[in-house]
Amino acid sequence: MPIQRLKFEPSAIYEYPEHLRQYLSEIPPLPGVYVFHGESETLPLYIGKSVNIRSRVMSHFRAQDEASMLYQSKKISWIRTAGEIGALLLEAKMIKEQQPLFNKRLRRTHQLCSLHLDAGQPKVVYAKEIDFSHQPNLYGLFSNRRNALEALKSIADEHRLCYGLLGLESLSGNRGCFRSALQRCAGACCGKETIESHHQRLLLALERLQLVCWPWNGAIAMKEESADLTQYHIIRNWMWLGSVSSLDEAKMLSRQEAGFDQDGYKILCKPLLTSNENIIILNMLG
Repeated sequence: MPIQRLKFEPSAIYEYPEHLRQYLSEIPPLPGVYVFHGESETLPLYIGKSVNIRSRVMSHFRAQDEASMLYQSKKISWIRTAGEIGALLLEAKMIKEQQPLFNKRLRRTHQLCSLHLDAGQPKVVYAKEIDFSHQPNLYGLFSNRRNALEALKSIADEHRLCYGLLGLESLSGNRGCFRSALQRCAGACCGKETIESHHQRLLLALERLQLVCWPWNGAIAMKEESADLTQYHIIRNWMWLGSVSSLDEAKMLSRQEAGFDQDGYKILCKPLLTSNENIIILNMLG
């Protein structure tokens, strides 16, 4: 029988969690991931991260709207990381693997999809069918087909693009679409705008959503360090393979299989593409 989240009126049951105070003194004011555990040995209640895990855990203690989680918590554990990137990566992995009761974000996405421009028309494609880390002309990451199409409709509405030319509805002969009569479509469907102009406006509208293909040939190590801890985060195809303390260990880890990972992409894309300072290309180490 699956474990159910107990429901309480937070203000009615909140009290400072004295039973958890003993764990607080052991948690360092440093980057890492922390876990609130309940009765179950395998299913945690909540997993979080911070650049100062002690301070972040203390903020939970004072949060009345988290009274239910605090009431069910029996202990707190924590894992140090060298910095914020390591904490973000570890938190995402642990949440997907352990599915804690009180985490609402970073759950597994079984229908991860994107919009792919095929002959000028956006098509919904799935990560389980093509490799998002190497496929060009992908736009956006969506949890399911419906969300992808809703995003495309929003873009069409904002930029007066044609639903028919985008494959969102059928066109009848040479007649313009219904939205063109309402001035909500610029009229590429009925000759008021050229198809090429419509396509260029579509590309501009999608530009901010374009996915970046994995730019390296193989795995890399991203070095992150603090005063007392150095970690090499091993990444390939936007997937975090793990963190190690030496480059010798990194070469072993880099041989693992790696497909596209949504959380890895969102966490790593900006820091990896804006700075080469702490990046080591592993296939050049010999």
